[in-house]
Amino acid sequence: MTDSSAVTWEAPDADHPARRAARASMAAVTAGRRADWLALFAPDAVVEDPVGPSPLDPEGRGHRGHDEIGRFWDSHIGTVREYRFHVRDSFANGPCCANVASIAMTLDGGATMTVDCVIVYTVDTAGAITSLRAHWEPDRAMATLTAP
Repeated sequence: MTDSSAVTWEAPDADHPARRAARASMAAVTAGRRADWLALFAPDAVVEDPVGPSPLDPEGRGHRGHDEIGRFWDSHIGTVREYRFHVRDSFANGPCCANVASIAMTLDGGATMTVDCVIVYTVDTAGAITSLRAHWEPDRAMATLTAP
């Protein structure tokens, strides 16, 4: 399901709807497939990346619905040249899956940055993502920024 060169999965991988959605999300992001990524979300879904106020979401309310989530892709996700996900642990229960991961990014111009995070995916009964909540600290991520 995912490009093995862009996603390293060292976590439990028992089948679960939210885990499937998480893996599909990572596959779409690493391949730069905006439309495929947006199609994973329920119409009223919310993306909080990171959770709370941040430079990516000053009000900390999240990005709600396909239009706002699409703008979030355009402004942030789609501006990264390359993603590499390393999932070290995964906990799936109820409608949720929480993944402990590091995301290495190569930015335009060649700078790199790593985000250590816990990403919680919640899905509805059809398997559509209703909530993506990424817990990470912008200051810690910025401290990993390296020039090309």
